[in-house]
Amino acid sequence: MHALPAQRAGDESRVKHAISSPGAPKAIGPYSPAIRAGQLLFVSGQVAIDPATSNMITGGIADQTRRVLDNIGELLLAAGRSFGDVARTTVFLADMNDFAAMNEVYGRYFTENKPARATVQAARLPRDAKVEIECIAIA
Repeated sequence: MHALPAQRAGDESRVKHAISSPGAPKAIGPYSPAIRAGQLLFVSGQVAIDPATSNMITGGIADQTRRVLDNIGELLLAAGRSFGDVARTTVFLADMNDFAAMNEVYGRYFTENKPARATVQAARLPRDAKVEIECIAIA
């Protein structure tokens, strides 16, 4: 975790802290994997990248969903949080026909205090992923 500059000098409530983890993929663009801002933790959209190889995993929607949520779990852990602290998720699917299989895996990670969620079909996801998930947690 490393601090980013405050928007105004002396206003500590406006400091942002970038969060990363060796157990989660590095950002594939000019963004942070996660940001703690005030009382919230914003986790950038994660796709099924294996952090050990930086490559997309092979497999179907269930395998990709599991990898995505494992990546999110590593970022939550790096911020001292867990899936129980997640307040909202957005799930992007390349094919809405994959909803049931994604949802089955998703439900194994969010067992208590289930977050609010939106699920949408996207025309195309980064690295041609089948699923991308972002979340907001209580920091």
